[in-house]
Amino acid sequence: MNNNTSPNPTPNNAPIIRTLLNADYNGTHDAMLNTTLSRIESKKQGITTPDELWVVEHNDVYTLGQAGKEEHILQRVDTPIIHTDRGGQVTWHGKGQLVLYWLIDLNEANWSVRDMVSHAEQSIEDVLNSCLAQDSQHQFYAKSRRDAPGVYIYNNDDLMLGKIASLGFKIKHGFSYHGIALNLTCDLAVFNAINPCGYAGMKMLKLEDFVDLAATPETPISDLAVTKQLLSNIQKRLAGDIPLHPINK
Repeated sequence: MNNNTSPNPTPNNAPIIRTLLNADYNGTHDAMLNTTLSRIESKKQGITTPDELWVVEHNDVYTLGQAGKEEHILQRVDTPIIHTDRGGQVTWHGKGQLVLYWLIDLNEANWSVRDMVSHAEQSIEDVLNSCLAQDSQHQFYAKSRRDAPGVYIYNNDDLMLGKIASLGFKIKHGFSYHGIALNLTCDLAVFNAINPCGYAGMKMLKLEDFVDLAATPETPISDLAVTKQLLSNIQKRLAGDIPLHPINK
């Protein structure tokens, strides 16, 4: 894990929040996996460990999921391509994108894997729709899709404009790691080199094109209000304060 890691103390059973900026992908992944393996071993000994949420802004990298197909990499550029153990196909992480890793004991949370995915999507929907509602004309809204995991932006004619957030998890002995990626201020040209999440022609979006994030190039992703709102929403879900709403098929 890099030097920007900063664990924040949390009350009661609230998850530990860690912040990693300019994060190397391999080092962060190894730390995340080792934390999960340690939690699994502790649980075997009857010890319950706190969940963790990692707020990460990676150095630029393309990652290819466990079953990822090389054919979805359309062109090779200078940015590294790393094979990893999450679900899903190829995606990009880097400057201006918020990555939140969910290190969750699903049994303690009383969540199924489907519950966790739905909580992830709905937490993003909640926060994005709150941001988008700042527009007095309410021209856009965020919604997930059952046929393609993630969160998408639609206009008032219910036309999907593109994808703004991606999901990819790994479950090991009932513990999750990896998580969600939300495009905030990133250069979307980075997605031209791939079929994002394995979907040819999928248009990627970023939040700053729809709302004022009050961000500058020097603003850490962890300091943005949308990051804090998303963390709060997830914490409330883990505490049972925000239930899942019905999922439209």
